[in-house]
Amino acid sequence: MNIKWFLVDTVQKWTRAVEDIGKAAILSIDTEYDSFRYFKEKLCLLQIHACGTTYIFDPLNGFDLSFLGNFFHNRQILKILHAADNDIRLLKRDYSFDFENIFDTHRAALLLGFRQLSLDRMIVQFVGIELKKNKKVQRSRWDMRPLTDEQLNYAAQDVAYLSALYEKQLIRLREKSLENEALKAFSKIASCNWREKIIDRLGYTKVQGYKSLSQKQKEFFRKLYFWRFRRAKEENRAVFMFLPDKTMLELAQNPHNLHECLKPEKLERYGTELKEIIKKYSA
Repeated sequence: MNIKWFLVDTVQKWTRAVEDIGKAAILSIDTEYDSFRYFKEKLCLLQIHACGTTYIFDPLNGFDLSFLGNFFHNRQILKILHAADNDIRLLKRDYSFDFENIFDTHRAALLLGFRQLSLDRMIVQFVGIELKKNKKVQRSRWDMRPLTDEQLNYAAQDVAYLSALYEKQLIRLREKSLENEALKAFSKIASCNWREKIIDRLGYTKVQGYKSLSQKQKEFFRKLYFWRFRRAKEENRAVFMFLPDKTMLELAQNPHNLHECLKPEKLERYGTELKEIIKKYSA
């Protein structure tokens, strides 16, 4: 199974990508992003299959991707995605793209009554091709550079067979008189927007171990909970990586032993702020 793909990292490849995308009546689209380590999901790759080739764009390499907006908005060009919601939300957030005329193979499969909805399963079911993908790559560091050929090949596979999958699913949708229902669902997906995380204002009460704290410790823990969310947002780090629940509980129980609860680098960086919080609640 040979898939033709290019990482768009030179002006020559960029020119070719723009030409092929400009000629295409169908674009297959996917993204790779990191939602694990960051407070705000980080878009790491954008893959577009056009005219038999997959072009992999790197949002982190400085190339301007705004030109794609004209194609994503063009109703004459079909855009095929699998589980499009998050892809569209992130592309709208980062580039203010507007999407028209999409086909979501995940939603189509759901309408057709399928319950195993992974892209790999859909490709096997409808196209008869088994993708050779290492699941460990899916969880790899897409935000780190340089990317490996294994990562890039993995990313390319996600769009290489979307058009073939679309053709098979469209036939089934028409056979079952579901095409209009699908179009309504696709239109709703295309209109989705990214929303910033908001804090669960009672979330601190749901943390395991909270109920065993004293009243004063609970007040301190509550303050830590809100402080953590605000600071994780400012530094764009996942909340649990910024300060785990377990560490917050330890701080609530031993507020004057910061050096025992925090690693040296965190103590140096946030010690002053935490001491101010401790001062207020230990008075």
